[in-house]
Amino acid sequence: MSDLLERLRGRGWRMTSQRRVVAEVLAGDHVHLTADEVHARAVELLPEISRATVYNALGELVGLGEVAEVSTDGRAKRYDPNAHQPHEHLVCSGCGLIRDVHPTGDALDRLPEAQRFGFTVEGARVTYRGLCPDCA
Repeated sequence: MSDLLERLRGRGWRMTSQRRVVAEVLAGDHVHLTADEVHARAVELLPEISRATVYNALGELVGLGEVAEVSTDGRAKRYDPNAHQPHEHLVCSGCGLIRDVHPTGDALDRLPEAQRFGFTVEGARVTYRGLCPDCA
C-alpha cells in the first residue's frame, strides 16, 4: 500500500473505489500529474470514473493537506502527493516535467537580514529550472 493510502486510512478518509483509484494514481516519489493526467490514468483502472469525481477527490486531498498543488509558469496545476516530505522542485522549462529534489542547506540562510524588510520569515520555497535530458 502506498504512503498516501496509508495516511488517508489513518485519517479515516472514506475510501470509495473512486477515491482509492485517484490515490493509487498519485502514489510515487516523483508524481506531479495534472488533473487530466490523473483522470486518464484513473480511467485505465476504473473505466466509469468521471472527470468531476477526479477533480472532487483532488480538491479534497488538497484540502486535507495530503496533496499539494504545484503551479509553474502558468501551466496547468499539478498534484504532488509528497506534501509531507520537505523538498523543492526541479522544473523543465521545455516540457514542464517536475522532479522532487532535496538540496542541502537552508534557503532562509541565504536571505540577508537587511532584505527581510522587517518580516518574520517563516519559510522559503525554491524552484530550480532547467532543461530535462529529453529537452536539452
